[in-house]
Amino acid sequence: MVLSDRDIKKALQNGRIKITPEPDIKTQLGSCSIDLCLGNTFRVFDYGKYPYIDPAKKDYSNEITKEVAVKTGGQFIMQPGDFVLAVTLERIKISEDLVGRLEGRSSLGRLGIVVHSTASIFDPGWDGKAVLELGNLGRMAVALTVGMRICSFTFEELSSPAEIPYSKKKQAKYKFQTGPDESKIYEEK
Repeated sequence: MVLSDRDIKKALQNGRIKITPEPDIKTQLGSCSIDLCLGNTFRVFDYGKYPYIDPAKKDYSNEITKEVAVKTGGQFIMQPGDFVLAVTLERIKISEDLVGRLEGRSSLGRLGIVVHSTASIFDPGWDGKAVLELGNLGRMAVALTVGMRICSFTFEELSSPAEIPYSKKKQAKYKFQTGPDESKIYEEK
């Protein structure tokens, strides 16, 4: 069952969902979702350095990407065909009986901006900033402003609390992340 606006407010009050900094309910809460804002850290790819990506090589993606910080209120320009990792301004913590889903915003989709390629599910027990897989599918550059509403989160109740929530999994690669970490697929041997 997807949580309604009333249920999201209750979950925020009783701590089943924790968002820091606290969201502005008047502007960020939808009928069944809550908008999160664009943070100031981006991981961009240096396409000219290597001819391809080898996902099995340890820390390889860290060699071909660099982190870029943009000041609050500043803009990050997404060129057509660009793919970058970004992070939400907010840290989100989800209880062990909820699952979160990251969704794009229609207003940005109409400009060609997608916010996730595949990583839309946030497991029960998630705790950290959401990393966005931003892409510009359009033919024109789009300016994204740090602090703007960039994505929506919906929440669904599980039939029972997860036996091993994400934050307690030993092999969880991205728990407690605070920035747009590079891929850690090399850990899957």
